[in-house]
Amino acid sequence: MKVFLKTHGCRANQYDTEAVRGMLAQAGVEEVDSAADADYAVFNSCSVTSAAESDLRADVRRAARLNPSIRTVVMGCAPGVTKRDESRTPLATLPTIEGLVVGGDVAAVGAALGLAVPALHAPSAQTGSRALLRIQDGCDEHCTFCVTTNARGANRSRNADEIIDEAQRLSESHPEIVITGIHIGSYGLDNGSSLGELLGRLVAETDSVRYRLTSIEATEVDDRLADLLTGDSARVAPHLHAPLQSGSDRVLRRMGRNWYTASSYCDAVTKLASNRDVFALSGDVICGFPGETEDDHSATTDLVSSLPFTDLHVFQYSPRPGTAALRLDGPVPEHVASRRASELRALAATKASEYASRQAGRKADVIAIGRGSGLTEDYLSAAIADNRIARRDRFDATLEMVEGQLVAVPVPRWVE
Repeated sequence: MKVFLKTHGCRANQYDTEAVRGMLAQAGVEEVDSAADADYAVFNSCSVTSAAESDLRADVRRAARLNPSIRTVVMGCAPGVTKRDESRTPLATLPTIEGLVVGGDVAAVGAALGLAVPALHAPSAQTGSRALLRIQDGCDEHCTFCVTTNARGANRSRNADEIIDEAQRLSESHPEIVITGIHIGSYGLDNGSSLGELLGRLVAETDSVRYRLTSIEATEVDDRLADLLTGDSARVAPHLHAPLQSGSDRVLRRMGRNWYTASSYCDAVTKLASNRDVFALSGDVICGFPGETEDDHSATTDLVSSLPFTDLHVFQYSPRPGTAALRLDGPVPEHVASRRASELRALAATKASEYASRQAGRKADVIAIGRGSGLTEDYLSAAIADNRIARRDRFDATLEMVEGQLVAVPVPRWVE
């Protein structure tokens, strides 16, 4: 059997695909690079936007045209969401669909492929330079623009001992492990633990490897987690990605994000990032949400301007079938939302450039994510000024700014 894998969406989906890849290897199944050469295709789907789901459907149809005899399995978010969306063709009726698997159920994917794998073991190495480690699944929140709860279900934390065992094995092949999930800040709410407690154990019970968190709500960073994020950067990357979505409390309420305000978000990230020379602060913002006024947009712009962001993901709101936001009044014209998004992107680019420029001249902890390309502890991309550095190598470097680009110059090991 030959299987083609393709992933849409977030790092949690990427982790699940790696788990499927490990299952295939365990079963002796060959992975191929093209659907044209495959017996089966497994698409790991995203439904965060209608466009993401459209991309999935286009890929399924493209694979069917390339290889009419292929059998297709779709896993991930789309199978759990599309059954609630009567406006679109059901996934099961797309050409060559053999099975649908809700979420990241690897055993169910194996069954859909006709594989009998008695016991699944997470792979000890992944294809990426940095490993992914999913610690939980699901989300208990109900943002009005999001269908994730429908797609992935309620929060479910993995057993900490299993997580640590997997991390220990991954650390043998990867210099960095990225902690991921659907809502990692809710880890432990169902088993009496917390993300800070888990991360503390990971640091204590593994050697050398650096950990990095994916997205977490700013107000979910407790004292234990804050200490880790601002402590030993060789073990925990000084990097917080905290979704903002809007700097207007009125819009946040319309979004269903009732657990924080613009002020409490500001207080939380300022406590972590302000007055630190090396700290990455990134976030997400949605422009043009229903009912957003120019005053609301200005509030977001002012808040972004005041905070030490080093990166910002700016999204233009797009209606998503199955979400409560469709029932909200006050649609924002597309050209207005686009202009607001452009303004925020320009502001974010300026802040990112200013931060990167300030890092020139300092020593950095760099991981080679590709030939000639590195990533610092504070999530800056840098060209590597030494072609002997191999992918997955971790090294100390001095950062230099050359023609507007950061360059990591490795520090010889004998230099203190």
